[in-house]
Amino acid sequence: MSGLNIEKRDNSIINSGKKCRHKGKVPGVFYGKEIGNFMFEVSELELNREVSNIGEHGVLNFSLDNEEKKALIKEVQRDPVTHKIIHIDLGEIKNQGEIETEVPIQYIGEKRLIGKGVVLQKEKDSVKISCKVDNVPKNIKIDISKGISGSVYRYSDLEVGNEISIIENIDSVIASISNEKKTVSQINELDVVNYSDK
Repeated sequence: MSGLNIEKRDNSIINSGKKCRHKGKVPGVFYGKEIGNFMFEVSELELNREVSNIGEHGVLNFSLDNEEKKALIKEVQRDPVTHKIIHIDLGEIKNQGEIETEVPIQYIGEKRLIGKGVVLQKEKDSVKISCKVDNVPKNIKIDISKGISGSVYRYSDLEVGNEISIIENIDSVIASISNEKKTVSQINELDVVNYSDK
């Protein structure tokens, strides 16, 4: 099993996270009952490679003090301008059983909607799932390329295998297609105007 080499970080050092980034590393926090909570640092290049492969909510392999383990990515923080990873939180995985996590929804075919004069309104960008450690996907796809104005998509429309369970209300709407994208405030304003005209 190959993966990230992480090193514990001294939390008594002032601005340790900033100093860590100057060395080309990313600071992070590990949360676990078996080996405890601790701060760590990891190579930015190695971390970018792993996150690119498994996604921002996947399971990664890591080595600490020459001992290999698995961890679930709990949160990835990025710089709003450069989009570089500036911090990461990892959670302990005790066994190879079922875990619950959240993965991104990838909408396929959104560009094809432009030529139809319609737009996609996304209500959800991610979905909570339950599966075995080694089955956590990078994302879950849904093809909306054939959608027309009025099309509605729900969690039940997501493309998942039998090894993955969606732990959401499968009837909940995740996206819809309309002729014009309106914000909630715009819709409320329109309702007020329509009501005042009565």
